[in-house]
Amino acid sequence: MITAQELRFERLLDAPVETVWRYLVESELRARWFMGGETDARPGGKMELVFDHARLSDGDVPTPERYRGNVGSRWHETIVRAEPPHLIAFTWDEGKAGEVTIELTAIGNRTLLVLTHRGLRGPEDARNFGGGWHAHLAVLETRLAGRAVPDFWALHRAAEAKAAGCLAPELG
Repeated sequence: MITAQELRFERLLDAPVETVWRYLVESELRARWFMGGETDARPGGKMELVFDHARLSDGDVPTPERYRGNVGSRWHETIVRAEPPHLIAFTWDEGKAGEVTIELTAIGNRTLLVLTHRGLRGPEDARNFGGGWHAHLAVLETRLAGRAVPDFWALHRAAEAKAAGCLAPELG
């Protein structure tokens, strides 16, 4: 689901909840699908985010010009809720761009991941975060399945186009 104020993604992942949780909170594992950085996974704790998307592709893929200024940037978000290994919620842009909640539910030896990003500031946030989350979750799904990610940025471009197409015309 994509609206101008909220995004919701569901993925059925080929890994148990405990493994997926590690990919959410352990810096080296999170860096392979999203952004690395130390995490203090308790309410009030901090989640460091380090932009190093060159690590997301297994091939040598250049960062697009519009994202090059982000390379190497790091910031900290606040953990709002944590119920290891089933739920983590954190601010985005110190809450100015909302809150992200990731819920994990065991389904046999697999995990249903539900990511909800609430409190978006409008259509531009919905397009930007919608494309980003879709691409990052595709990388997580691929990594957990033991497959390579040849080109993160190709996934990202396709996801941004899809996110833009999902917004109702009056919102975009």
